[in-house]
Amino acid sequence: MMGTAEGLNGAVANAVGFFKESREPHALLWLAVMHRRFGIEQFADALQRYDRILTEQPAQAPLRRVLRRFADRDNPLQPDDWDAVTDPSDRLLVCGLYCDRVGLPRSFAEMLHKAASAGGYYLPHVILVWFWIRENGCSVALPDGFMERVYKASAAIIDHDASIVSDLRLEVAAFLHLVGQGALVNRVFVERVLASQNADGGWGQARDAAGTSDWHSTVLGLLLLLQLNPPLASLEP
Repeated sequence: MMGTAEGLNGAVANAVGFFKESREPHALLWLAVMHRRFGIEQFADALQRYDRILTEQPAQAPLRRVLRRFADRDNPLQPDDWDAVTDPSDRLLVCGLYCDRVGLPRSFAEMLHKAASAGGYYLPHVILVWFWIRENGCSVALPDGFMERVYKASAAIIDHDASIVSDLRLEVAAFLHLVGQGALVNRVFVERVLASQNADGGWGQARDAAGTSDWHSTVLGLLLLLQLNPPLASLEP
């Protein structure tokens, strides 16, 4: 564990406080995940808050109903909801999210390879998709060492300059820990994450995360820190 337990717990508490009144739907899904996986009581009502927004913003409801399975395995869908999944990254993620319900498309391995080959922004998405595939007990035939290469290529994004904290690097670190590959995350980077937390408990998207905090970066920063705490990380999914 990096730094002192007191310092880490303080950073977690500050980041939790950042989301006290959040109405960002995607953030609320991740907060619900954190409540389920790590017992964060402040997030106990996150999924209920998400559902209220679904009713308040019906135009965005179809896609949000699909993504709701982040936090609810028994997530109900309406027949036309699938039509709202048009973004390539969302399509890839949804394949992993629902593989136990509808199976994986024949082209899935090719889709995963194409995303990994694109590098950068797409690498942590491949890791997250792989996480959901394993969580849902699905399997896919991939070349030997495929995911190991994805893990190492992702870690190299941080290693290029571990002193820089950014949204992409936070995503890489958080998702590597999520799939049990936290040992690949540069320890210097983790120290910089703790040191660069803003006064409001969040992190920004820009270099060194200085200035205005962003919900996406803060979700990732909090997810990372929760997985650094041995008592929390030892909990079963």
